[in-house]
Amino acid sequence: MAEIVTVEEHVSGEAGPALAGVVGAIAEAARQIERRIRVAGLHDVYGAYGATNVQGEQQQKLDVFANDVMKAALVGLPQVAAIVSEEDDAPVVFERAGGEEPMFVAVFDPLDGSSNIDVNVNVGTIFGVHQVGTEGVQATFLHRGLRQVAAGYVVYGPSTVMVVTTGTGVSAFTLNEDGVFVRSGEAMTMPDKGPYYSTNEANVASWPVVYREYLARLVGEGLDGQRYSARYIGSLVADFHRTLLKGGVFLYPPTEKAPKGKLRLLYEANPLAMIAEQAGGAAVNGPERILGLTPEHIHQRTALILGSRCEVEALQTAVLEWRA
Repeated sequence: MAEIVTVEEHVSGEAGPALAGVVGAIAEAARQIERRIRVAGLHDVYGAYGATNVQGEQQQKLDVFANDVMKAALVGLPQVAAIVSEEDDAPVVFERAGGEEPMFVAVFDPLDGSSNIDVNVNVGTIFGVHQVGTEGVQATFLHRGLRQVAAGYVVYGPSTVMVVTTGTGVSAFTLNEDGVFVRSGEAMTMPDKGPYYSTNEANVASWPVVYREYLARLVGEGLDGQRYSARYIGSLVADFHRTLLKGGVFLYPPTEKAPKGKLRLLYEANPLAMIAEQAGGAAVNGPERILGLTPEHIHQRTALILGSRCEVEALQTAVLEWRA
């Protein structure tokens, strides 16, 4: 019989109990979010909340619930110095006395893809964890993605799966019937090349020409003779999870309306980029590596292209040649 290892035990073994406590708190929040999603139609949590977040996006009822649950799970941990959420205008800094344990800042999108809830499409939670250094908590909010000490996401679907990295590979944990995230995959690797591309093709006309040419190449002659099929769900976590397992590329290029991109660097692009790289893939904003970007503010947006190394590097090369 296979050894049963929980996500908390796994992270503790890789990175120590302090970081395991942070990831464990996020796992507990995910359990609560999963339970609410599972019975959403019975508890009047479908639909809009009636407010907009700092992004100017209409909040869904489940956005607010998920955000409150994540904050409640993390506020009680002495090793968490602050949190940054997509749904909050500013970071939430906790008054901590400090001690011998390392201190962390958790950043998260509590419910990615929430507009899909009403039609029962997969949604997710994305998170990253940064360790507070000698420069202090405020500086930690603008760390590059390279400095993340952990990253992960939860996809709420036919089964609920949490994917985590602490910088030594990628592992998956499936929520079992007892409400425990149990390890179901280790040393996960993304195929070097995949058969799928994932993007909102309704935006193609507003992309820079180099991205339009790249997409035309994928569906035309392909890369190295391989042509590509479209797969697009419209929930970032779900689209990335498929790309992690099956290979290929996810694209959210800049557009005329959003010339710097639309996805958030700190708590969407950086965590997924860390997972992609740890699994052997790659992530860029077009010309540059995502994890090397320095955020200017906590809600900074970015273009995002991530997936198998073959497809991402082909796009990056094309963009660099186009800009030269």
